[in-house]
Amino acid sequence: MGATWFFCLGGLGVFFPFYSLYLHENAGLDATQVGVVYAVLPLVGLFAQPLWGQFADRTGSRSRILALLAAGTAIGYLALFFCKGFAPLLFGTALLACFSSALIPACVAVTLALTKDAGRHAFGMTRTWGTLGFLTLVILFPPVLHFSQSIRGLVVSDGGPSEPGLEIMFVGAGSMVLICALIARRLPRTGAVAVRASRGDWRRLLHHGPFVRLLVFALLAYLCLQGPMILLPIFVRAHGGSLDAVSWMWIPMLLVEIPVIALLGETIARIGARGLLATGVMAGGLRWLVCGLSSDLSWIFAVQVLHGITVAGLILGAPLYVDAVVPARLRSTGQGMLAMVGVSLGGISSCLGGGWLFENVGPDAPYLAAGIGALILGCAIPLLIPPPVRAETGEE
Repeated sequence: MGATWFFCLGGLGVFFPFYSLYLHENAGLDATQVGVVYAVLPLVGLFAQPLWGQFADRTGSRSRILALLAAGTAIGYLALFFCKGFAPLLFGTALLACFSSALIPACVAVTLALTKDAGRHAFGMTRTWGTLGFLTLVILFPPVLHFSQSIRGLVVSDGGPSEPGLEIMFVGAGSMVLICALIARRLPRTGAVAVRASRGDWRRLLHHGPFVRLLVFALLAYLCLQGPMILLPIFVRAHGGSLDAVSWMWIPMLLVEIPVIALLGETIARIGARGLLATGVMAGGLRWLVCGLSSDLSWIFAVQVLHGITVAGLILGAPLYVDAVVPARLRSTGQGMLAMVGVSLGGISSCLGGGWLFENVGPDAPYLAAGIGALILGCAIPLLIPPPVRAETGEE
């Protein structure tokens, strides 16, 4: 499972940090169009995430579904290589989202099932391999890109993109996730990972207060935090940074993320689920507020260390809270619904709003708005989120 995470997030490490830069410079889209293309990912996820999650729970074939999603994601990455112009990129991104939007929730669900009896550190240690994969590829990709461009004779021209051969990112990302798919086919298919849900069983989640309130919180958190993350490469370029600066910006993010995730079990035991969520959202708010207030790349670089705390607190804390309140047989459905409401619905609004603010107000505007909103949300967590109570038993 650790190897699955490594190659899954390794592919994302080639794609995610640089896709908005590719859209803006290589494909010639303005910031609003970049926001629209990125909004397609969560828009498709609104439908794909719960459907794949329910399919996995009903069939009990969570490992096979994970392998299928990884293979579809690899095809989606490779297809983007041939997409030129706004409309084809919009369609290609939608194709990618049919699989990629549900891939990480599926990884989370399978990991939680496989590590449920392996101690409180097992999930965090397994998930850490994903961060290592992301870190490895985000560091290796720029020199590989520069070497590829020199071999192909591509040079920077006046008014042209800063990295004219950036489209090889799609080949790199697709190759990594294809390896992920091959590894996922070897994961266990029996035991906790194969528990099945009954028809219509998912409806009980809609009447469970802690789960529904967590969904509302996730919607607001991703509304504040997602858009600025998507626009970060363009933001760095607006302040004079290069592609190398974008790549190196990820190093402090991930170096802190590795130990924070590895110690996730210890952290949640000490401060609880709500404390973890509050810490993650407020760290994200402080990070974006500093970015919005500073034009100095050294400050922007330094504050990225807060990314790892946000990942542990929100991006992993919310799925862990969900796993604590949903029945085991609805594990994939719960994760899919969380991704649908948070990453997808919140992400759509954040991408569109952030892109509009960037284009019409200025590059700092999305970061100021996100920082203030996330800090307020973090302070309100004691009122928004109750202690986790499992829907099936009613016990804390």
